[in-house]
Amino acid sequence: MVTEVPGPKARALLEKKFEHVPRGPFNTVQTFVTKAEGALVTDVDGNTFIDFAGAIGTLNVGHRPKGVTDALHQQIDQYLHTCFHVMMYEPYIQLAEKLNEITPGEHKKKTFFLSSGAEAVENAVKIARKYTGRKGIISFERGFHGRTFMSMSLTSKVKPYKYEFGPFAPETYKWPYPYYFHTKLKPRELDDSLLKQFHTFFLSEVPPEEIAAIIMEPVQGEGGFVIPSPYFVQQVKEICEKYNILFIADEIQTGFGRTGKMFAIEHFGVVPDIITMSKSLGAGLPISAVTAKADIIDAPNPGEIGGTYGGSPLGCVAALEVIDFIQEKNLLNRSVEIGNAFKKRFEALQEQCEQIGEVRQLGAMCAIEFIKDPITKEPNKELVADILEKVQQKGLIVMSAGLFGNIIRLLTPLVITDEQLKEGFEVLAEAILECCRN
Repeated sequence: MVTEVPGPKARALLEKKFEHVPRGPFNTVQTFVTKAEGALVTDVDGNTFIDFAGAIGTLNVGHRPKGVTDALHQQIDQYLHTCFHVMMYEPYIQLAEKLNEITPGEHKKKTFFLSSGAEAVENAVKIARKYTGRKGIISFERGFHGRTFMSMSLTSKVKPYKYEFGPFAPETYKWPYPYYFHTKLKPRELDDSLLKQFHTFFLSEVPPEEIAAIIMEPVQGEGGFVIPSPYFVQQVKEICEKYNILFIADEIQTGFGRTGKMFAIEHFGVVPDIITMSKSLGAGLPISAVTAKADIIDAPNPGEIGGTYGGSPLGCVAALEVIDFIQEKNLLNRSVEIGNAFKKRFEALQEQCEQIGEVRQLGAMCAIEFIKDPITKEPNKELVADILEKVQQKGLIVMSAGLFGNIIRLLTPLVITDEQLKEGFEVLAEAILECCRN
């Protein structure tokens, strides 16, 4: 039950936050957690929320899964950190072996670890450049790959991620990514039109012989959960193969069961050369991974990739438990069930609210796009802001996304109960209808 957000204790902490923490870090909910379990979060004032944000897709196995917490307690009693570059430890090797086994492709693979998704992207770029001897990196419009220098350069949203932080990394380029809702073309027509532009790009901007890699989110995350066709992704991979360009799949938000497959790229019939992972890999522990074909990832010499905290013992044991948990609890099927329930509930709501432009999902990666007018499809960021504020006061945590901030995205923990899911859907649906009618 939620009484007031922020409550008196949260307001007192907010005053300290404003005094001691810079304004740069953004906060979705203006309160502070004291306890979290499964898909529920309780704040300092005793308010309990249903979590449809999952720490931006970090908690596919939920808050504090028992297997993970037990493994962490056991690890803490042994050692916390020796730095893998100083004295190695077995969980690092075990996790590398496991990811080599479960990531797409039957080829020989190797894996190493870092601390964040942005670090994984940075190192994937380093590896691609080292292996190919080329410098150019292509990403896609609306894509998000992080906030560090190279990853920010690959990201395609100026505010808040890039504004006045330049100049950016050179030899980075953007390609358009299909957005079927915002075109009058049929999906195949749009795909072919974009693919034609890509071939023109190699004539007008930079030759393919200077491109090391193309990095793609199989489903765009911050971009608004935009889903391409298998044909489009396959054709991009064909371009890569034709010109000996590496294909990097950024699975940082889409990975570990979110889309109904362990990795979203599996929906598209494409095997990447390099794959980056983080977020739900560690159930809330900071860890990221880069897995690649063995000959590619072996291109850097000893000492050229790595990091002091990369693949920390705690992160590794947590990740091993996460993978086991997903498999044992059959969370891939659960992801599909959540997505189907979402689609059924909100496609029905779409008939009552013309401001709902599109309801889309792949597994439990779910989004609702809001517009001002069904003809122009003008983005309705203001409506989304009103809905988010209203649902928070009713005990539901959700987040926005999209280039225009007009999309509500759902990243529910896959362990959410049917009752919690239904209640969260009802809170969201009521808030949507109320705001649409005002």
